[in-house]
Amino acid sequence: MPPSHASTSDSKPAASSGGVQSLERAFDLLERMADAGGEVGLSELSASSGLPLPTIHRLMRTLVVCGYVRQQPNRRYALGPRLIRLGESASRLLGTWARPYLARLVEETGETANMALLDGDEVVYVAQVPSKHSMRMFTEVGRRVLPHSTGVGKALLAHTPPEEVRALLARTGMPAATEKTITTPDDFLDALEQVRRAGYAIDDNEQEVGVRCLAVSVPDSPTSAAISISGPAGRVTEAATERIVPILQQAARELSDTLAGSGSTG
Repeated sequence: MPPSHASTSDSKPAASSGGVQSLERAFDLLERMADAGGEVGLSELSASSGLPLPTIHRLMRTLVVCGYVRQQPNRRYALGPRLIRLGESASRLLGTWARPYLARLVEETGETANMALLDGDEVVYVAQVPSKHSMRMFTEVGRRVLPHSTGVGKALLAHTPPEEVRALLARTGMPAATEKTITTPDDFLDALEQVRRAGYAIDDNEQEVGVRCLAVSVPDSPTSAAISISGPAGRVTEAATERIVPILQQAARELSDTLAGSGSTG
């Protein structure tokens, strides 16, 4: 999974806006752990954060007591299980914050709008607003799919290093949902290159026959996220794509701004 877009690889001034310095440092360390794959040593954290070892040790000891970090038998530190509940709740809130933007997408495009996240090796749908058409697409919120056969999956993985994409595909396999599903890593990497060039992803009958989906990633989202519209191939045509993609991209930018400001207290 690619590092969080909320990466803290550049040192930032502690308590710069009147916050509590120890809290800022603790969350900074948690984000650095996530960016490093979830397990690090104290010396690695010291090198990346610039904090002295005694300070890091004191903060990590507190996080271990609280269950947000655990110390491994090899003395390295790993993200702890209590973070899972926080992450699940935050994922649900992301869907809640996205709903007004999805509703507007439905109004402006006429098609069903979705939001999806990358959770491990799978794509999970966290929000949906259905089209008002009698013939419309419906994906159950909470449904999990493999990324190789979906527009949101392509959008989510478009900027992931190729070796990480290949490793993911090796773990999940690339089963064919339809005869148009991409089933080889090389072809999928070619598709991701097309996404980077075009600025959006397409699922053209690859997950379900007769259905086309257009998707874009949400820039600078705190976790990898994408929004999409899906509808019958007879409505989501090439001409419709030219009209819909700018609307999708604008919605993604506005949602990104909302997520970036969601922690502000004024």
